[in-house]
Amino acid sequence: MSLPKEVDVCLIGGGVMSATLGALLKQLEPRWSIQIVERLSDVALESSNPWNNAGTGHAALCELNYMPEAPDGSVEASKAVAINEQFQVSRQFWAYLVEHHLIGDPTSFINATPHMTFVWGEKNVEYMRKRMAALRNEPLFAGMEYTESAQVIEHWAPLLMDERHTDVPVAATRITSGTDIDYGALTRQLFEYITSKGANLRTETEVTALKRLRNGRWRLSLRDSVGNTPRTMDAKFVFVGAGGGALALLQDAGIQEIRGFGGFPISGEFLRTTNPAIVARHQAKVYGKASVGAPPMSVPHLDTRVVDGEKSLLFGPFAGFTPKFLKQGTWFDLPFSIRFHNIIPMLAVAVTNFSLLRYLIGELTASRSKRLADLRAFMPSAQMEDWELITAGQRVQVMKKDKKKGGVLQFGTEVVAAKDGTIAGLLGASPGASVSVQVMIDVLQKCFPEDFTRWTPKIQKMIPSFGTRLSDSPKVAAESLKHTAEVLKLTA
Repeated sequence: MSLPKEVDVCLIGGGVMSATLGALLKQLEPRWSIQIVERLSDVALESSNPWNNAGTGHAALCELNYMPEAPDGSVEASKAVAINEQFQVSRQFWAYLVEHHLIGDPTSFINATPHMTFVWGEKNVEYMRKRMAALRNEPLFAGMEYTESAQVIEHWAPLLMDERHTDVPVAATRITSGTDIDYGALTRQLFEYITSKGANLRTETEVTALKRLRNGRWRLSLRDSVGNTPRTMDAKFVFVGAGGGALALLQDAGIQEIRGFGGFPISGEFLRTTNPAIVARHQAKVYGKASVGAPPMSVPHLDTRVVDGEKSLLFGPFAGFTPKFLKQGTWFDLPFSIRFHNIIPMLAVAVTNFSLLRYLIGELTASRSKRLADLRAFMPSAQMEDWELITAGQRVQVMKKDKKKGGVLQFGTEVVAAKDGTIAGLLGASPGASVSVQVMIDVLQKCFPEDFTRWTPKIQKMIPSFGTRLSDSPKVAAESLKHTAEVLKLTA
């Protein structure tokens, strides 16, 4: 397909973020021309690929790192509630697309999967009591069950209790409204929708440079993988949804807003089993507590996965370090990202995160028996011959300036947009894809403030809770959860 000389919108990267932004724009401005550029042979081959992430619909139902225990021992729910609110925005938008037949069968990308937490040891059990107390009256967490009974936990998830010593106190929560999501399938459906409405998708084409023109547009220099053919294209608005590649492109664009940002790459591996006898005995995503010094994204969890209609179990992640910013990146990604303006924040992060560095070194040198021991902490009866090691996607955590510390390592997502709104990009990782709709609405609000007021009524039709908080009304929250569950076929 030929490349147009100029478009209204260029989406760089074929992942769920670009797909989501494209779908929103096709609803809000159907006449705008959109060009998607992906350097690989197809969309959803990096972080959005189902085997490059755990597929958790991150709603803070089971992720204990969203409710850390404060130094004074208190536990509060505001961050968990905020993340759940954002996930509900995604659910509402996906339900809208399904209801209007803009994407296909929802069971191809989202499936009901209970979300559980599970800990052992008196200190962790006490933490769980406080966490449950903080969530007990939150409308978006209605239906969460809590137990310290080994028999009840065995009923919920038998593999957690098989061969476990009963003299150690345990605690767990379970909520049946959790989900498993194949973000690869979702991404492909979103791109099929927007290309059917006139957007152009060009794969095996890499953006090599971005230059702002005097007329306010951006000139993109591109190179085809086949034939190495150089090309150029102008765009009124550019979104850099290139995952780990976003930092380099935003730096190349030279926008002031990217100054001080750096990236810290963390790789990951999972253990996976497709043994039918084992898979049949576990129907949940079960999260525990991270090891001391471990990054929040390395919280151990034993998950049901549904990919291409086939069930399997995943355990991990086992973190590691590589200078690559993408799974199919280069060894020069990290060193080439260093600039004068981000050296101090990056050095400050290195100085204040020795525990993280020790953890990553330990993970890199972990033996097969160490990985089995980690798995058996969750599933005592596990046998290594039933499991295979798979490599997950790269995650690039944000390093940014901090007035007090010089620099901080941020575990989350960050929208970086030029002041004039002509270019924006996304840095960071978890909760990532789960909150993609809210994040892309934030991009639209930052970059198109004048249009956004006009778009608001349409956004409210697609996302009924927009501009409000579901958690402020138990009735409204229950109605929204019920409606989206029915549309997305999450109910029995």
